[in-house]
Amino acid sequence: MNPFEKIFNYQIISRLEDSGTFMVTAHERAWLKMMLDHPATADAFTVETRDKLVSLLHKDEALQTSDHLIEKAKNVEKHVYHPLLRSLRQHIVNLSGIRITYGVKGDRIHTDQSGLPYKLEYSMIKREWYLLWHHLRNHAFMSTRLNNIHSVTAESIDPAAAERILERIGVTLNARKTEAVIEVIHQYNKELSRILYAFSCFEKTVEYNEETGTYRVRLCVLADEAEYLLSKIRFLGKRVRVIEGDYLKRRMLESSTKALERYGVVSLEEE
Repeated sequence: MNPFEKIFNYQIISRLEDSGTFMVTAHERAWLKMMLDHPATADAFTVETRDKLVSLLHKDEALQTSDHLIEKAKNVEKHVYHPLLRSLRQHIVNLSGIRITYGVKGDRIHTDQSGLPYKLEYSMIKREWYLLWHHLRNHAFMSTRLNNIHSVTAESIDPAAAERILERIGVTLNARKTEAVIEVIHQYNKELSRILYAFSCFEKTVEYNEETGTYRVRLCVLADEAEYLLSKIRFLGKRVRVIEGDYLKRRMLESSTKALERYGVVSLEEE
């Protein structure tokens, strides 16, 4: 048994999270101290939060990369962080209405539209942030790329009305969701951290069967995320198998059959 396996044990990690404890390594602390000097820090943190992090890390040495890493020329990449994230998150937490100006296809601009923000969502496929919100005048559920938003300001809204709108949105989104259960093959339990990381962008719960010693990951995904989930399952290969989810089972069978046919492998039934 790997003497460091317990560090990555899911049960231990989940209990620590429930108690509000977060484990960080010395390398992670060094990396964070280095990144606090990045210009984007001013947009990512409030002054109070940044000062607190600096004080907590004052005894740590910053990660030194200049002597070890050389950055080669590359294409322009999209940054995960967006300047609007912090203010939009605050509007959502405060249950505040918003007045938003945003662009759509054809270079058209919708100015000063009243709405209620519901959720911030990151698309792993497009690598972009989206704001899910309710358009008050059109009574429509909207999904707008943060890069298309020109300005957002707070606007008052009746708290009772906001609660009713958010409840309707929750019902609508739940109707679009489907569940799937992925079982980790027992011999790959030691790679559980890697497997959970592959599913980190999905809503999930993990169940452990003490009798069989197997983990099952219950995933909740939107209909348009199914193909992305399939790519993750294929990436993990023989480490996992789909236990529940008819669509996923059918698509995995189709892709497996096509792969076998491509290499001229005859199935046992045909023999």
